[in-house]
Amino acid sequence: MKDYLPKSKKSPSIKKIINEAIDILDSIGLPVISKTERSREKMAMSFLALLGVTNQWSTAKCVTDNYGLSSKEIINFFNKNFEDNISAGSYDDVPRDYIKLLLVTNFVVKSGINPNENYNSPTRKYVIPTFIKDLVIKYGTEEWPEALTEFKTDRVMLVEQLKRKRDLNTLPVLLPSGESINFSVGSHNELQKAIIEEFLPRFGAGSKVLYVGDGANKSLWKLDSDLQALNFFDISHGILPDVVAYSEEKNWLYLIEAFYSTGTISEVRMIELKANLKNCKAEIIYITAFLTKEDFKKNILDIAWESEVWTADNPDHMVHFNGHKFLGAYSSNK
Repeated sequence: MKDYLPKSKKSPSIKKIINEAIDILDSIGLPVISKTERSREKMAMSFLALLGVTNQWSTAKCVTDNYGLSSKEIINFFNKNFEDNISAGSYDDVPRDYIKLLLVTNFVVKSGINPNENYNSPTRKYVIPTFIKDLVIKYGTEEWPEALTEFKTDRVMLVEQLKRKRDLNTLPVLLPSGESINFSVGSHNELQKAIIEEFLPRFGAGSKVLYVGDGANKSLWKLDSDLQALNFFDISHGILPDVVAYSEEKNWLYLIEAFYSTGTISEVRMIELKANLKNCKAEIIYITAFLTKEDFKKNILDIAWESEVWTADNPDHMVHFNGHKFLGAYSSNK
């Protein structure tokens, strides 16, 4: 069995039963492995305490055995039986931390021995339901694999529920290369998605995205070797624009700011970027992107000359702050 407690100094027999408890919790779909070693140890010891198990799973008890423990009794149990020394005064941590995931899944119930007792009473007992006892007593026997499979049938594991929730809270973005990344949900990232999926295909001259940040991950996507080949400044530098893309065909490097509440290519911002890009091998194009023309209108005075503006609500057009460079007649369709 995997050692989930590599730093633990507990005796081998105690470490063994706690490791087995962690293995069970993982098997029944609780995200215990992602926790710190100490957190998973406390969760496992609490589970063992509520089952009344110290070394043999066949001795497990549950609500039908009229067995349950209060928060303080849980702490006393594993202090006595598992070589621990947690203060009894920290009993509030039991429901809030140690057994929270077990309560969420109803694998532990704050109920049981005296249902008429005040629900918030610190002496109220936490109990293990019968179906959990019926499962764990088979752990380590030939019956365990089949019992576990039956337990999981038609049951959505908590770890899967949490994964689905995380997936729902992400914004998938398709890069020009065909690769996909996921932003966290938010207006700023919706604009970055539009920059990558709408602006670059129209105006990016076959660009490759070299860098894009996210509110939750400032280096969500970065191609260090490509950036270094262009003599781009240190990727860890605090003044990075939101999106950096490069057209090898044109030798153009697009520096794009996705405006939400702040952040345009202003005169000061451009001076700052130019100072850091003095050795860059590509020609630089400075762009401020807005979600709407209304946002652009409110911030027009902050836009630097010799830069570009693009709005996601009018994706086929750009505004050039470049004077005569783009001056010319438009042909009309008759």
